[in-house]
Amino acid sequence: MSLIGEILAVSFIIIGAVVCFLSAIGALRFPDVYTRSHAASKSVALGVLCVLSGAFFYFAFVDGFVSIRLLLGIFFIFLTAPVGAHVVCRAAYRSGVKLSETSCQDDLRSHGDGSSGRLQPRGRGSLLKPQ
Repeated sequence: MSLIGEILAVSFIIIGAVVCFLSAIGALRFPDVYTRSHAASKSVALGVLCVLSGAFFYFAFVDGFVSIRLLLGIFFIFLTAPVGAHVVCRAAYRSGVKLSETSCQDDLRSHGDGSSGRLQPRGRGSLLKPQ
């Protein structure tokens, strides 16, 4: 059972390290803050979670120790990483950071200019009430 646990733990840690490395390359190569934020959030959401899961499996199978701290860390990162990336992108958009020239479309442009901090309703069926 110890050998299976070690193989499982090592494979999760290697997968997590590869995902973190690839997202670091993406953060350097992508053209604007929005795509770089996407690469960074995927690193946290997938890479770090795989590394922490590998550590959890190692301690659970090899040492027979179940770490509540690791489980809480996995849960906390799983919840906060996407929210943090969303907040960074929203702040960048509202402060007027332009999209890359290679971007195909800007879905928020039809809602307003982004500088006022308020989104404009789109029409019938919109969740935003007109002011």
